Amino acid sequence: MVSHYRFMLLNLKDQRVAVFGSVRGIGQAIAAGFCAEGCQVHGFDRDNTASTQPTGATLTIGDITVYEQVQAFAERIGELDHLVFSVGAGSGRFGFPFWNLAPADWARVLEINLIGAVHVAHAFAPHFVRRRKGSMLFLVSVAGQIGSQTDPPYSAAKAGLINFVQCAAKDFAPHGVRVNALSPGMVKTDLNQSVWRAGQTRLPPAQQQDYETWAAEKIRKVSPLGQWQTPAEFAAMAVFLASDHARNITGQTINIDGGQVMHS
Repeated sequence: MVSHYRFMLLNLKDQRVAVFGSVRGIGQAIAAGFCAEGCQVHGFDRDNTASTQPTGATLTIGDITVYEQVQAFAERIGELDHLVFSVGAGSGRFGFPFWNLAPADWARVLEINLIGAVHVAHAFAPHFVRRRKGSMLFLVSVAGQIGSQTDPPYSAAKAGLINFVQCAAKDFAPHGVRVNALSPGMVKTDLNQSVWRAGQTRLPPAQQQDYETWAAEKIRKVSPLGQWQTPAEFAAMAVFLASDHARNITGQTINIDGGQVMHS
């Protein structure tokens, strides 16, 4: 059978999308991307800065670490076509070596990055199974693939989430639901700046760097392409992965990282 290339018409208009972490950074860009495609977007975030929510998207204030709040959100908005989990939080401390942190520094990071994602998947699983179609997308990190020593709790949490995405993809596949992970490298977000701040605290004042100098040096070291990644790039990939063009993509971790992580 001869198949013909079709232009990238995503055909997402009027589809229903939930974006967790929709107020800032990558999550905000993804929510705006789905709005631009004509989707009905429902945001969920702890941040109540509604003025930064993309035009056309609703916003529910809530905490993903409280399962009852996620359940209530799922019940209120009903069935979805697509779900995006764009939430990330570090320990706020420089973790090299790991014993610079205390065991108590781990719990909250795991609770937000991993258990929060599990809450979301559990709350919406019945909806997706009943509809027998749709997609889930979870934002992870290159740190979860390379054992980054910068913040071990964050690296471990995102590594666990990558594994959970693979498990969920296998479970959902018989029901026609796809599950993938999207992995950022260096992006100018609040989380990236928190990594910079944590690292500077361990240095004497004469060796400390401003954010732009630190970031430029780090990009030169870790990114073969030598450039920032932008939230808009993740929005473009997110809407593509929600479309029928990606109907055979599931269980994957897709890196947008300037070549930082390359698996041979």
